Amino acid sequence: MDSEKLRRYQLTMVSTYFSDTNCVNRFVVPDGTEQSYGSDFLALLHSGRVFTVNSRRRNGLILFKRYHAEFAGPGASVGGDYDCDCEWVIPIGNLSLLTPETYEERQKAYLIRRQWIRLIKQITENPIPQQRVQKILDQFDQYFPPEMLANIPDVAFALLVGVLPQTVGIVRRWGSNVDSRW
Repeated sequence: MDSEKLRRYQLTMVSTYFSDTNCVNRFVVPDGTEQSYGSDFLALLHSGRVFTVNSRRRNGLILFKRYHAEFAGPGASVGGDYDCDCEWVIPIGNLSLLTPETYEERQKAYLIRRQWIRLIKQITENPIPQQRVQKILDQFDQYFPPEMLANIPDVAFALLVGVLPQTVGIVRRWGSNVDSRW
């Protein structure tokens, strides 16, 4: 196979994968049931209003953008112009969104959202996919109980740290014992 044919084949494979990752409105959870998530919260985000994830609860939102996902945890700002490109959301925990009353509250919420984004960025800087998955799972395990995390689909974690959903599934099954040299 010459290099031109090989290149066309590789481009086709990549474009086929990305078209599947854009449709995240339904997930199959580990017990085999299919669920849809977050349409009410998505409507709130698209309203143009700014909200703050309640910092007094263990809750948050995974926000799906076109090619990646972001996590907005306790205290973070969501909505407004910043999340108008959000295609789907997964609420985690008993989600409570508050409306910031003052300019200072809004600024603080934006800063906290930036901190959550920086945390995920630090995780994605690791070049080994399995280690990125293990780190994001460890981070979520610190904030949320295991039964809550079990219902978050592999594709959500995959889009948070830039790996394939299959990698998340393998790491979830075998933990940190996965050989990083695949």
